[in-house]
Amino acid sequence: MYYLYILECADKTLYTGITTNLERRVVEHNSSKLGAKYTASRRPVKLIFSKKFKDRSDASIEEARIKKLNRIQKLELIKNI
Repeated sequence: MYYLYILECADKTLYTGITTNLERRVVEHNSSKLGAKYTASRRPVKLIFSKKFKDRSDASIEEARIKKLNRIQKLELIKNI
């Protein structure tokens, strides 16, 4: 099982990623060198959206699609779920 997730950083920017363990990944973004470079200087981060996928391919395709959206479009996507 894979999860697509969107985090809201302390500076109100959004970060999108995929993982197999959502709880672990959020902890890594908040307190570990294993988190993304982008989120390291924008802590703390908060999980604002997640969606399950059966395989990595589907999760990666959706991640790429969402990363192309602007902030307003991402927030609309989250609001409409």
